[in-house]
Amino acid sequence: MKDFTARWRRQTFSALSHRNYRLMWLGTLISNTGDWMDQIALNWLVVVTSGSPFELALVNLCRGLPILIFTLVGGAMADRLERRRLMMVTQSCAMLLAFVLAGMIFSGQASIPAILAVATARGIVIAFNLPVRHSLIPELVPAADLPNAVALNSLTMNTTKIIGPALAGLIIAWLGTGACFLFNGLSFLVVLWTLSAMQFPAAARAVSDLSLRQSIGEGIAYVRQDRTMLLLLLIALVPTFFGQPYLTLLALFAHTVFHIGPEGLGLLTSCAAAGSVCGALMLASLPKVAASGRAMLGFLVAFGVLLCAFALNPILALAPVLLLGVGAMQIAYNASNNTILQMRAPNHMRGRVMSMLLLNRGLVQLGAAMSAALAGLIGAPYAVASTALVIVLFATTISIRSRRIREIKP
Repeated sequence: MKDFTARWRRQTFSALSHRNYRLMWLGTLISNTGDWMDQIALNWLVVVTSGSPFELALVNLCRGLPILIFTLVGGAMADRLERRRLMMVTQSCAMLLAFVLAGMIFSGQASIPAILAVATARGIVIAFNLPVRHSLIPELVPAADLPNAVALNSLTMNTTKIIGPALAGLIIAWLGTGACFLFNGLSFLVVLWTLSAMQFPAAARAVSDLSLRQSIGEGIAYVRQDRTMLLLLLIALVPTFFGQPYLTLLALFAHTVFHIGPEGLGLLTSCAAAGSVCGALMLASLPKVAASGRAMLGFLVAFGVLLCAFALNPILALAPVLLLGVGAMQIAYNASNNTILQMRAPNHMRGRVMSMLLLNRGLVQLGAAMSAALAGLIGAPYAVASTALVIVLFATTISIRSRRIREIKP
C-alpha cells in the first residue's frame, strides 16, 4: 500500500520535479489566489460604496469586456516577445493597480468612476497575462510531463477559487477592504521573484516582420486551416458558453428550488469547486487519459448528462453529489482539451492559439446573461437542462462525425 501511494504521488505530481515548473506553480497559486481576492474585494467595495446592483454589474463588465477585446492581442504579444519577461511586466502592472486601489481606499478617494477605471485596467492586464501564462507551460517541462503540468495548473486554479474568496472574506472582516488589496499587491512580490528565479537555456526567438494585426490574422488563419485545431477550440468554447453559467444560476436553485438560503448556496458552490479539484487530480494521475481525444469527449458528454440530472433533480440530498460530478467532469474535459491543444500547437503559434481558447473567459459572462434570461422565461431548472442538452448533443455529434478527434492519442 505504501509503495502504491508513493507511485501515485510521483505520477500525480511529476511536473513538480522540474524546478522552473515548481516556480511557475507557486507563482500561479499566489497570483490566482490574489485574483480571486481582488474580485471578491472589488465587488464588496462597490456594494458598500453605492449598494447599486447596476453599478456592480458595470464594474464586472469593465473587468470582463477587456478580456474579450484584448486577449487575441495578448496572444500575439506572447508569440513575439520573451514570455517570462512579458509575464513580469503584466504582474508588475497588476501589483501597481492593487496598490492604487488600496491607496484610494485608505485615503477615502475610492469613487465609483475611479473603481471602474481600475477594473478596466485590471481586465486589460488579465487579457495579456492569461495567454502568456498558459503558453509558457510547455517551455517548463518535457513533453512527457506536459499533460501532468496542465492538469496541475487546472488543479491550482480551481483550488484558489476556494482559498481566494475565503481569505478575502476574513481580511475584509478583520482589517477592511483596503487591507485586502494591500496584501494582494504585496503577494505579487513573490510572483515576480518566482519568475526571475527561472533558468532557461539561451535561445534565439525569431523576430517577426508582421504587424500586430497581421500576426493575429496569421494565428486565426492557422486555426481555420487546421480542422482538428478548429474543432478543439470549438470543443473548448461552445460548452463554456452553454455549460459554465450554471454556477451563476446556483443562487436561483438555492432560493427557488431547494429553499436553502445563502448557507445552502455556499454548500452547493463548494461542492462544484471540490468536484473540480477532484477532476484535476484524476487527470494529473492519468496523463495518457488527459491527452486522449476519446476520453475528452467522454468527459464532455458526462458533464452534460450530470448537469442535466442536477437541473431536473428535486431532491436536495442528491444535489451536492451531482454537483461534485458536474465539477469533476467539467474540469476533466477542460484540462484534457487544454493538454491536447498545448501539445498540438507549434511553439511560435502557441500564444495565439491559447488566446483563442481563453476567449472562453469572456464567453462565460455572455452565457450567464443568456441563461439568466432563459431562466426568467422557463425557470432555472429547465433553462439549465436545456443548455446541458445542447452540450450532450454537441459532444455526441463530434464523437460520431469526427474521427480525427476521436483518434487523438498521447
